[in-house]
Amino acid sequence: MVTKSQDRRKVRLSRALGVALTPKAARYMEKRPYGPGPHGRTKRKADSDYAVRLKEKQRLREQYGIREKQLQIAYKEARRTDGLTGENLVELLEMRLDALVLRSGFARTTSQARQFVVHRHILVDGKIVDRPSFRVKPGQTIHVKERSEGTEPFQVAAAGGHAEVLPPVPGYLEVELDKLHATLVRRPKRAEVPVTCDVQLVVEYYAGR
Repeated sequence: MVTKSQDRRKVRLSRALGVALTPKAARYMEKRPYGPGPHGRTKRKADSDYAVRLKEKQRLREQYGIREKQLQIAYKEARRTDGLTGENLVELLEMRLDALVLRSGFARTTSQARQFVVHRHILVDGKIVDRPSFRVKPGQTIHVKERSEGTEPFQVAAAGGHAEVLPPVPGYLEVELDKLHATLVRRPKRAEVPVTCDVQLVVEYYAGR
């Protein structure tokens, strides 16, 4: 359960980073399209190159709701993988179980998707997985535990209750929402992933450390 203080933090963080992290933050930012605080409306001096890269890294991290250490680990793996490091990074993060639960429409927010996984409501190929960071492989199926399907949150999801706040299901997923089933059919491509981020700036941030 997300508390009111956590809700407020997400709204404030969303305004600071310039990207909506929750549906509530998206509504708030529509009404107040400027940064938080008393100087939010005023034009500030240009950020340093470091500050710009740091902010972009924070935007990516917060959209997946992960710790800095987890992002660093993913970056190192992305760097070792053939192809562009930034694109690899987003693609690896997108194969996290909690990310795919959200993209499939089973949850309304990243936090809720993570809670569903941690509370053992989600199965991968028929086996309970309670690690949000679990890497789903192409061909694997994600579905809600049968005993959990009848609970209100999943009934809302199965009826398409989150459609108005989530982007369309991306092409790397096949989803039967009414059955609360989804299959990762192939590795995501960066261009398809509904994440707001200049990945090159994230790469430059870590490369400069």
